[in-house]
Parts: sequence; structure tokens; C-alpha cells
Amino acid sequence: MAQPFRLYNTLTRKVEPFEPLKPDHIGLYVCGMTVYDHAHVGHARAMVIFDAFVRYLRHQGWDVTFVRNYTDVDDKIIRRAKAEGVPAMEIAERYIASFQEDCEAMGLLPPTREPKVSDSIDDIIEMIQQLVDDGHAYPSAGSVWFKVDSYDEYGHLSGQRVSEMMASSEQDAGKASPHDFALWKAAKPGEPEWPSPWGPGRPGWHIECSAMSKKWLGNTIDIHGGGLDLVFPHHENEVAQSTCANHDLYSRWWMHNGLLVLTKETDEGSVGAAKMGKSLGNAFNIKDAMAQFPAEALRLYYLQAHYRSPLPWNNQALPNALSMLARLYEAKEVAQSMGGEEDPERVAEALGADAIELLKLSQGFQERFLAALDEDFNTSLALSHAFEVSRAINRLSNHKKARKRGGPIARLALEALEQVELLGLLTMDVEDFQEEVKDKRLSAMGLSREAVEELLQQRADARAAKEWSTADALRGKLDEMGIVVMDTGGEVSWRVSLS
Repeated sequence: MAQPFRLYNTLTRKVEPFEPLKPDHIGLYVCGMTVYDHAHVGHARAMVIFDAFVRYLRHQGWDVTFVRNYTDVDDKIIRRAKAEGVPAMEIAERYIASFQEDCEAMGLLPPTREPKVSDSIDDIIEMIQQLVDDGHAYPSAGSVWFKVDSYDEYGHLSGQRVSEMMASSEQDAGKASPHDFALWKAAKPGEPEWPSPWGPGRPGWHIECSAMSKKWLGNTIDIHGGGLDLVFPHHENEVAQSTCANHDLYSRWWMHNGLLVLTKETDEGSVGAAKMGKSLGNAFNIKDAMAQFPAEALRLYYLQAHYRSPLPWNNQALPNALSMLARLYEAKEVAQSMGGEEDPERVAEALGADAIELLKLSQGFQERFLAALDEDFNTSLALSHAFEVSRAINRLSNHKKARKRGGPIARLALEALEQVELLGLLTMDVEDFQEEVKDKRLSAMGLSREAVEELLQQRADARAAKEWSTADALRGKLDEMGIVVMDTGGEVSWRVSLS
């Protein structure tokens, strides 16, 4: 049986107990990419948030049908195609492939369905015809427009009033009202087009999600997700056209993630707050991020904050996230190194307050971790419990006897940290994680493994020859390069410094 949870609903503006349409099942629709360029780290926030949300729901026993679309017919795609002198669908397919590469690199679960606009034209035309037949839309010179004033509840989702709204940016002499929006756009020379009852053309932006969600999830969705910037006009228009066409509630819950905002680090702290976007010329694409940082660092960056909060982005965002992630992996490594087979309660009593505290945190971890996620998917609070355990592991490891006797408690701590895997974090062996850090951070630092290992060999040769000053100088040079050398017994290992 699926476990209950509470979720903020943009429609009601409050956190409410979730109630599904069908027992133990959730239909989730998330607005996907407009594929005219490589995806950037702002897009990735929504992708990671909803990927983690689906993982959590399934862990809690829910059967989730997850639909995320591709907008492969759009003005931006057409403009890029004209600029490059290639067909618009060639641009769309190129960047669908690029996005799928990004999803695989980030370790995202594939949605249940990934419909494309170009494959949904018949469904879109059918919905538009229904709106025309019911008097909610009207044809004009080959285009079809939705009559905003035909839907009394327009503006309810976003909290806006029609009388106070600016005119739609879509301009056409055939519009009856400046607020009306396009359902179907008459064909223009050189643009993709399909036949329709109103003449050749292509869909408007908003109608696509209404038609695709209806096909795969029915008239009413359990949860509709997307970025906060989509609330108006995109989601507001979806509500209007779907409600009018289907004569039914469109979505019972609306889940919106906050946006990335650009900040700049100064002596006084972070300043500035501009939305990231390709049109603003300030986007940092996912491929750049993945070339320099492990996927889990990117994931932790997004999940460290509550999904509805704005998230600051600057040149320290991913380095800081990687440092946080490394602390979790290092605690995992320390816990794995502890030995002993005694009863954990007895060991805790013998080792003292730090051992007792770690035992207590570990035994109650699952309840606290899931309780945080059950209350409006609070990944920030859930992860704070994981960091609390990792700090307690490190405190215990400072005790002389902990390495030999702390194993029973450490194993409980490791079982606690395994819960974090349901968010797609801490899924790697520690050594594999460190190797990925080396691969990606050395390149970003302008270093190579060969150069580092050559200096390490020179240091080993100097130590073998008892040339201690030379060995110390080489270690100092490695330290300046950001390489941490670890002498453990007769073995030497190294890692990239993340501090």
C-alpha cells in the first residue's frame, strides 16, 4: 500500500494531504524541453527535482506514470533552422538526442512516456476542434484562437486578473481580444506545416501539453509539474483550454520548482539575482557541467535546497556541492573502515557519548528522512539528517578505540545513509567516486594524471633515498596543485583537494 504524503499545490497555495484519483497510482505530467539548443543547468533543476520525486514516490509504494514531453515544433526551433539553413525537424532531432545524452549522463530515470508535438498533431487538432465546436475558440485567416473571456476562471492558477493582464505577445489582426492566444497558427513560407480543418499550419505552444497529457493520462492529471516560470501564461492557458475541451478538472495538484538565479561572489557575500536563460545569454549548459563535475554533485546542488526555493548559481555552486558530496562519501569510507563484532548497544556504552549519539541518529534516521520527504518533498531537511550522521561518524572516528570496535555502530550508520540512495545520491563505491572526481576535476584544473603520478614517483624515489627535504618539497608542490597525498602505512594514495 502506498504511503501518504503532503504536497504544496500552486492552485490552492497551501500544503495539502495528497489524494490520488486511483488508489496507489499517480499520473504525473511534467513540461519538458523546447529542443532548439543544448539544455542548461537551469533546465536540469526541474529534471533532477522530478526525477528524485518519482524515485521517492515509487520507493513509498506508488505506481507512477511519468509523462514528460518534447516541444519539437516551435518558433525558436524555426528561427534556428532558418539561421542554419536546415529543416526545422533536423534541429529538433539534434537537440532531442543531445538532451537524451544529458539525461543519461545525469543518471535520470526514463519517463514512462516522452511524446513529441510532431507525433501528436491529430490529438491536438481534435482538441482544438472541440473548443471551436463548444464556442471557446474561433478560426481567423487560417489560425485558431482561444477566447479567454469564454472561461470565467481564467487567471485562477496564477492569481492574475484578465483586466490587469498585458496583451498576449502573439500578434495577429484576426484576434478578437488582445488576451486571446493561438491554438493553431496558419502556415508561413518555409515553416513546418500540417493539414487541418482551418488550413495548413502548426500548433500553438500551449495546446500541445493539453493534448498529450489527455492522451497518456486522461482528462484529469494527478500532478502537473514544471518550472515556476511556466505558471503564466503556459500553465494558465493549459488549464483554460483543457477544462473547456474536456469539461473536467485538468490537474488536481500543481507542483512548481523554483528557478536558478545568477549571483556573484563578493567580499560582502552573494549579490545579484537574475534568472538564467538562453535568451539572456547567461546559460551554462549541462554538458559543460558534466565535463567538470560528477553527476551526483550536480544532483546534490539541486536537492540541497527546497524545490520551491530560488537557487543561487555562481562559479562556486558546483565546487561547493562537490565538497558537500565528498564529505558524505568520506564519512561512508570511515564507517566502512571500522571493525568489531560486538553488540552495538554494548559498544556504544563502552565508547561513550559520541558513539551513543551516532547509534541514536542511525536508529532513528529512516523515520526522520522519510518524514522530511513526506512533508512537501523537503529534500533540504532530509539531506540535513544525512549530514548530521556523517558528522557523527567523523566525531566517533576520532576516538582511538573506534577504528577497532566501532564497526557495529558504523554498520547501522551505513544502513542509514543507504536511504539517501533513493534520491540518486551515494550510489557509488567510495573509490569509484574518487576516481570520477579525479577524471573530471584534474581536467578542469588543467592537470593530467600522468603529471601528478610523475611527481608522486619522484617523491617516492626521494623518500627511498632518504632525501627528505626533496620529498617534502615535492609534497608541497603537489599540495599547491590541489593534490592531497596520503601516506598510510607503507602505501601512498592521493586525491584531488575539494576544500
